[in-house]
This record gives sequence, C-alpha cells and structure tokens, in this order.
Amino acid sequence: MPWVLPNVKARGEKGVTAHFNPCIEFGEMTRMPPPIQPLISRKATGLKGRIKVPGDKSMSHRALMLGAIAIGETRIKGLLEAEDVVNTARAMTALGARTSRDEAGVWHVQGVGVAGLQSPDQPLDFGNSGTGVRLAMGLMATTPLIAHCIGDASLSRRPMGRVTKPLQDMGVRFEAAEGGRLPLTIYGAKHAVPITYTLPVASAQVKSAVLLAGLNAPGRTTVIEPVATRDHTERMLKAFGAKLGVMDMDGARHISVEGQHELVAQEIDIPGDPSSAAFPLVAALLSEGSDITIENIMLNPTRTGLLTTLLEMGAQIGIENPRTAGGEEVGDLRVRYSKLHGVRVPAARAPSMIDEYPILSVAAAFAEGTTRMEGLEELRVKESDRLAAVEAGLQINGVVTHSGPDWLEVSGGGAPGGGRVITHMDHRIAMAFLVMGLTSRIHVGIDDGSFIATSFPDFVGLMNGMGARIAALPPK
Repeated sequence: MPWVLPNVKARGEKGVTAHFNPCIEFGEMTRMPPPIQPLISRKATGLKGRIKVPGDKSMSHRALMLGAIAIGETRIKGLLEAEDVVNTARAMTALGARTSRDEAGVWHVQGVGVAGLQSPDQPLDFGNSGTGVRLAMGLMATTPLIAHCIGDASLSRRPMGRVTKPLQDMGVRFEAAEGGRLPLTIYGAKHAVPITYTLPVASAQVKSAVLLAGLNAPGRTTVIEPVATRDHTERMLKAFGAKLGVMDMDGARHISVEGQHELVAQEIDIPGDPSSAAFPLVAALLSEGSDITIENIMLNPTRTGLLTTLLEMGAQIGIENPRTAGGEEVGDLRVRYSKLHGVRVPAARAPSMIDEYPILSVAAAFAEGTTRMEGLEELRVKESDRLAAVEAGLQINGVVTHSGPDWLEVSGGGAPGGGRVITHMDHRIAMAFLVMGLTSRIHVGIDDGSFIATSFPDFVGLMNGMGARIAALPPK
C-alpha cells in the first residue's frame, strides 16, 4: 500500500486538509531543532567497496515541483529521501498536490496544473533548504495564492533578495523579515507579467525561480545567463513538455519559456548526486590503499567541476559504464588512492562546483604545494558563510590558509588534525571535516552532525561500511 508523507495528509479530498508537524506553530513560528550530535573521525586506510550515494538533490526538488503542477501522475524513482527534499514534498502537498511513496520506493505526485496551486493552511517549512524555498517561491509566484515560508535558524539567516527582486517585477508581493530573510510571506501575482531578466551573478536558483514563475505568466519569460550554471531546470522542463527555448547570443545563454501551457506528467529516474559522491570520492583519494567504485553518478557537464579539478591535481578517477538516464549523463566512478598536487582553480569553474569547495579544500590540505580557489563570493551566502567556516576548520586543524573576499589559498602537505570544527549547521562543512579526520594525524571532531541528514541520511553508515572510522560523541 502506498503511504502518504509523515505528518502530511494529501489535500483535494473532501474534508481532508494539510496537517503539519505539531512542533511548528503558525502564530509564533517556533521550530524544534534536531538533537545535537557531535561526531569524530579517526585515521583510516584501505577504503574498499562498491557504493551508491543518495539521488541527486537538485533533480529531486525539481521533479517534485514540476510533478505538482503537471497534469496526471508523475512517478519518481531514486528520489533523495533526505530532510530537504521531504520538506519540499510536504510543501507541494500543502499547496494542493497529492504526494505518496509506494513500497518499492517510487514516489507518486498527482499534479494540479500550472495554475492549480492553492493557498496552504499552515506555514511551508523548508528546513535547511535554500534550493527548496527559492524554487518554490518561483513556482508559487504567478498564482494568486498567499503562503508563509519558514525555515530553520540557518536558512533564516540566508538572503532571499536575489529571488524576490525579479519576482516582484512579475507582479508578486513579499513581506519578509529584516534584510529580506525568512520568515517570508508571498502574495502571488493576480495579473502576472512576463519579464526578461539578466542574472547579475551566476545562480541556478535565481534562474530556476524566474523560469518556474514564467510557467503561469502570459507570453514569454526570458532569463539571460552571462555565465552558464547547472541546467537541471531546463532539462526537466523540456521533459515535462514546457515550451522552452535556449540559445547562445552575445556570449550569454538566453533561456525562454512560454507561459500558460500545461505540463504533462513524467516518469523520472534520478541518478546519484555528484555533490554527495564528492565526500567518499575524496576520502578514497586521500586514504592510502583505497579503491572504491561509486555507482550511477550524474555527470552533467554543469556539475563536473570537482572531477575536472581533481584530475588536474593528479587524481586516479575513471568513468566506467557511461550512459544516459533521465536525460542526464550518468556513469560509475572508479576511485583509487592518489598523490595530489596543488593547482589554481579559476573563477569560471565555480558555478560547476559551488557546493564542492569545502571538500576540495580538504583535498588541497593533503596535496603537495598550494591550491588557490577563485570566484568564491557565492560561498558567503550558503547555509553558512562557507568560505569563513571552511577556513576556520582548516586552521583549527593546523592547515595554513590565506583568503580574500572571493578567494582561498590552502597550503598542502597534510593536516595535523586535533581540532573540533564548528559546522554552523552546514551539512557540507560537517561531512568535509569528517573526511579530513580519516587522513589527518590526529582525529578531527565536529560540533554537530545532525544536519548531515538534510542531504545524505546514511553518510556515516556508508562511510564506515567502506572502512572509515566515524563515531558519535556524547553532546557537551
């Protein structure tokens, strides 16, 4: 029997309304954080095994959202069943779609059409997910509904102005906390206006929000992208039957969508997330005697910046069984222990690996020579100020670094370790420094690993299954 999302009943049936987690209260907007879980990792060698990482998070969010506004039932295999994505599924249910999962692990989404979203009865809680809330803001923008969006403490510190500015040009109104942050109320446009918008900075989230808003706006909405970013939204919109056009002109990509055309439900098979694969991949490169295979990884060219960089650093990474699945390039990665050397990572590569800089910085700490990473200004507004958090974590473990507003230099040669890293509720910071501890001379601890569940629920189990030594500590 299929089951409906925990704590959420599907809308649309007579007498049935959305039901949210009772620790969220609409009036006070209180939110119960997960229990703090300090973790520690110790030196390990000879990581072995064939592993699979969770489904791609970017595709998972988009599949749920487009399924929610398509006509018919969308079936999704390989969906990332982590907190960030489950929160998006709950939000789509609260907006009127019907979302369930069957015993085989396939997710079913009954869509309501591009103009069919409804005002939710309670706040939409996006937890830790910037992708979830920003794309959902675009999805809701051109439907005349009212929705209140909240998130955890980390998400509530992240600015939303990059998304609200173009959406306001389309007729949307927002009421937000100081600095344009969550909690935020969106008043969808009653008379939506299509726009042409040039991205001031490279951002797949802003691009996607505007394109999703364009689905229910009359006429043509266009995003001009001077620097190419990940293109999952464009690929998936085409798969769902959107009238989408992409062309290169004057050195920029012009992506246009014709609004008020219905989407058609699809069957989506989601491959493994390359951002999640980065952690066991680097662990194997750094741990002497390691030889692992990571199966079924998405190799979309807009997501392979880390692979390109690691290969330049001397990594032994082979792509086996290359194929196409769900409109995306896919392959298995064979990864063996390698002696790395420092490189310069150009700013132009940042959009294709923006989430991988924390783990690349750890790899750089064990490479011979200095690695310089440029174009990192986007890291200042991630789940934390990732640039500052990464540098602090490296320094407390004995690694020499230098940095500026948008660059970081890491001096290689190894990490003494022994530090306890402050993660700032950032899952990628947590996983990166647990990988460091597997190779450093002394163990490495992190203050809280509970937020790893937002993207990689079984990270510790998967890593220890290969031979890693990661363990829980009693909270202070």
